[in-house]
Amino acid sequence: MTEETPRIEVTVAAPVETVWAALRDKEKIRHWHGWEYEGTEGGLDQEIDLIFFTAFTEDADALTLELQGGDRFVVEPADGGSKITLTRAPHGDDPEWDAYYDDITEGWTTFIQQLRFALEHHPDEPRRTLFYSGAGDRSTGPAEQLGLAGLAEGTQYGVELVGEQATGRVWFRSEHQVGVTVDGWGDGLLILSHVGVSEQKPRGATMAVLTLYGVDDAARESIDKRWSDWWSMRYPSLEEPGKD
Repeated sequence: MTEETPRIEVTVAAPVETVWAALRDKEKIRHWHGWEYEGTEGGLDQEIDLIFFTAFTEDADALTLELQGGDRFVVEPADGGSKITLTRAPHGDDPEWDAYYDDITEGWTTFIQQLRFALEHHPDEPRRTLFYSGAGDRSTGPAEQLGLAGLAEGTQYGVELVGEQATGRVWFRSEHQVGVTVDGWGDGLLILSHVGVSEQKPRGATMAVLTLYGVDDAARESIDKRWSDWWSMRYPSLEEPGKD
């Protein structure tokens, strides 16, 4: 676990008013936050209510938003549009909660890049999503497995992506994540994450979020089938025994 308070900064090619609305309008938040899922307590919609509209403090004039727990957004003008700065809450005194601190930071990195992508490529357009996770105790993560490792931001690529020929550009890179656009998913987005084995994560962790546009149910189900089969053979659930 890191001890410093992380800051995540991105520049978005959109006016500050548009970025702020994407943080405060529930329907717009659904266009970028997390991924689709259903749950006994409401799934993604309930998650949005809990995170963004429960025990929050906002200043619409200053464009600042502090969420329950202390994560703080600031939106400000910048060359090319707007800058979003998310400063994570300080570490607390609860060891069980702090065990998830770095996971939450990684999650915000994913979500803010999804926000940037939605505003720049698909403003106000609904999406479809697929999500996969599992153990990360293999020597290589999904980006390496799929031939997407080592590519600089902005680089064009062409690979066989789990049963389909895919083209696009590298959208972003961070220490543990890589995001690439996927032309064949209606100009969609793929984010892959891999955290290796550590004392805090004895089996590591992997994740993939697929964001799709203009894809009907049949196409989504076909993509899900290919990815589920591919993923389960390489990155078993964290509840399952490890696989070689």
